[in-house]
Amino acid sequence: MPSVLSTLPKEYGYVLATGTASYLMLQYMVMKVVMARKKYKVKYPIMYSEDQPVFNCVQRVHANTLESYPSFIFFLLVSGLRYPRAASGCGMLWIASRFFYSFGYSTGNPQKRHYGSFGFFPYAALFGMTIRMTGEHLGWWGC
Repeated sequence: MPSVLSTLPKEYGYVLATGTASYLMLQYMVMKVVMARKKYKVKYPIMYSEDQPVFNCVQRVHANTLESYPSFIFFLLVSGLRYPRAASGCGMLWIASRFFYSFGYSTGNPQKRHYGSFGFFPYAALFGMTIRMTGEHLGWWGC
């Protein structure tokens, strides 16, 4: 009896590796928040500080990434079924953009968060591939 993995494209391993890399990115951001809490003396359960704007920037990086993460991982895993290399490449670019976003925003200057704005394009591409697959699967268009 074939396993579920045997029905996936061979190159889907790249998608799985990208998903794993995204988890490591999230853990990096968690550690940055933990270290900022210690440095700026912001105790749990306080989410944002009234007098430590740099902490707030570090916290916001993590929160903003979590806000888009569920849709990112959905688009990555679904589009990777048909376009594993393209999905993985887009996923890795999005992950890289989140690091640039983090490095810029964590300086305490919110304008520097735009360093990671290039992440919009790979995210949109993942969304587009998912939409294309949806339309093909439902027979809305044939490609």
